[in-house]
Amino acid sequence: MGSLKVFTAIAVVLVALTVIVLPVPASVRLFLLVSLAFCAVFVFVEATGKGKTFAALTVAALTFYLVVTVQRGLFLLEDPSLASVLLGLGMIVLPLIGGWAMVREIIFGSKVQQMAKEMDAAGELPEDTLPRSASGRVDRAAADAEFEKFRLPLEEDPGNWKNWFNISTLYGAAGDRKRARKSMRTAIALRAGKTDVDMSV
Repeated sequence: MGSLKVFTAIAVVLVALTVIVLPVPASVRLFLLVSLAFCAVFVFVEATGKGKTFAALTVAALTFYLVVTVQRGLFLLEDPSLASVLLGLGMIVLPLIGGWAMVREIIFGSKVQQMAKEMDAAGELPEDTLPRSASGRVDRAAADAEFEKFRLPLEEDPGNWKNWFNISTLYGAAGDRKRARKSMRTAIALRAGKTDVDMSV
C-alpha cells in the first residue's frame, strides 16, 4: 500500500503541474484540479482502508455539487429565452434525481450495516475465506463449493432473511454485484416483514 500512495502522490503532482501550465480557461483548470484532488483522496482513502471516511467525503462533495447545480438552474430560469429556461429546468431536475439516488443508496447501506451488526452480535456473520489469485480474482471452484454450503439453508428456509444476507455476501465476494444487490434487497424486505418478495436466486 505504501508504494501505491507514493505512486499516486507523484502522479498527482505531475498531472497537477501539467494542468496548471495548460493554456485553458481558469474555470476549466479549476475543474480539472478539483477532480484530480478528489481522485487522489479516493486512492489514499482506499489504500488506508478508511471506507467510511471516503463515503462521508463523497456524500458531502455530491451534496455541494447538487446544491450549486440547482442554484445555477434557478439563475437560468430568470432568463426569458426558451433555451435558458429548458437548460435551467434540466439543471434542477437532474440534481433532484441524483439526490434521490444518493439518499436511496445511503438508506440501503444503513440497513445492510444494521443487519451485519445484528448477525455479528449473534456470531452468525459469514467470513470471506475464499482463496484469491494474485490479481484478486476469487477461485471459481472454491466459490462454487461455498455457494452450495449457503444454498442448502436458503432452500430449506427461504423466508429467513439471514440466509439471503449470506448468499448476498457470497455473490459480492465473487464479484457478481447484480445478484448481490438483488439478494440483499430480498433480505432487507424479509427482515422488514414483507411477504410479497421475489425469492428467486
